[in-house]
Amino acid sequence: MKKYIFTFLLSMVPILELRGGIPLGVGMGVKWYHAVIICMIGNMIPVPFIYLFARKILEWGKDKPGIGKFFTWCLEKGHKGGEKLNEKAGKGIFWALLLFVGIPLPGTGAWTGTLAASFLEVDFKKTILAVTLGVILAAIIITIATILGFGAFAAVKG
Repeated sequence: MKKYIFTFLLSMVPILELRGGIPLGVGMGVKWYHAVIICMIGNMIPVPFIYLFARKILEWGKDKPGIGKFFTWCLEKGHKGGEKLNEKAGKGIFWALLLFVGIPLPGTGAWTGTLAASFLEVDFKKTILAVTLGVILAAIIITIATILGFGAFAAVKG
């Protein structure tokens, strides 16, 4: 049970998200299809809160001692992510956001995509749908890579 909870909580962590949760969960012995479902749910739970509150909290804390530098870094990351999305997307912001979240590259994911969407003032429902579909795409890509990766290690080992 602990490995399932750990996998779930790991998928909620910024930067790691399900991109870290799925391979680590599978590596700990969680069946891949359980890891995918657990991580998708864990990755999506923070999304509405990020959209509704993160920007306000970051703005509030950017001048506070001890947390100001980190909060400023987060604000800058969200702002830069929003600018990149806006430059590339134009009117296709939904698809750009979906791909930004879904293609597992460093600095992308549900946290950054949602924060960027809040900076761009993308509609809440459109953001949730695009991020959800992006998380599904990322889960497919990461799951395939994880299964192939663990399969390669098993073939070498055996």
